[in-house]
Amino acid sequence: MSQPDPRADSRSPQRRPRRVAYALPTLFTAGNIFLGYIAILRAFRGAMLASSGAPGADAQFEIAAKAIGFAVLLDGLDGRIARLTNTVSDFGREMDSLADVISFGIAPAVLAFAWGVQFIDPGLNPSFRHQIFQAGYFAAFLFLLCGAARLARFNVQKNPVPKNPGRPDRKYFVGLPIPAAAAMVAAVVYAADCQPLTYWPFAALWISLLALLGFLMVSTWRYYSFKGISLLRPRTPLIIVLLGGLIYLIWNYSQPVLLLMAVAYVGSGIAIRIGGILRRYLRRPPQAPQPEHQVG
Repeated sequence: MSQPDPRADSRSPQRRPRRVAYALPTLFTAGNIFLGYIAILRAFRGAMLASSGAPGADAQFEIAAKAIGFAVLLDGLDGRIARLTNTVSDFGREMDSLADVISFGIAPAVLAFAWGVQFIDPGLNPSFRHQIFQAGYFAAFLFLLCGAARLARFNVQKNPVPKNPGRPDRKYFVGLPIPAAAAMVAAVVYAADCQPLTYWPFAALWISLLALLGFLMVSTWRYYSFKGISLLRPRTPLIIVLLGGLIYLIWNYSQPVLLLMAVAYVGSGIAIRIGGILRRYLRRPPQAPQPEHQVG
């Protein structure tokens, strides 16, 4: 009777990955936490510089916005690497959720208030300015709370179904993912040259945007998930050309391109929802005509 080849087990796709492989996605998650920590510190430092009238506040806000943006990139890589290396674990999921609360909940909420609300025109009526401050505090907290609730729902639901289900062969998120909401905040700050808002109508629009992002995160609206895209499958040359063109545009025109990408993704869920409502309305069967009643 022949002996089994020990090398066959090592080549088996079901073999258990080495322990060192589990550290790789965790390193990306740790980098995510570090970038969130940097974003919070830089937002505080920018607020202090702007309060004292010292120069350099915009540079600090820019670093905070970029740190959140790079954290979004690392967040997309850690889960994908864990799936590619077959090192998905409960510990990794919990670690990733805690990292998301810091980098995409606390950090953008602090940056949003420090950049968009704190430095509105001090010449305004004190009572009116106080009301704007209170609205800003509430909107930033609502953003953080809705983001945490979005993560909790994502963790406990196995197969969530969006309110307007799409094609069964595609994967969707139920509600706006918190990294996309944080990317929207960072993209707006970065596109505005990181100069703190001082005109109160702009601050009011900013507060409204934070409230909208919070609502979208806890909604059941459908957002496209890119998890179905496999990096191991062969791609057509067109995909390579488009990806190269996108990298070129981001490198040379990062402010408008990143803002456009964030607006497009956040708005996609709204457009899909409105389209579903219109389709249901147009598909309603026509009502039967009422019989005529003769008079006399």
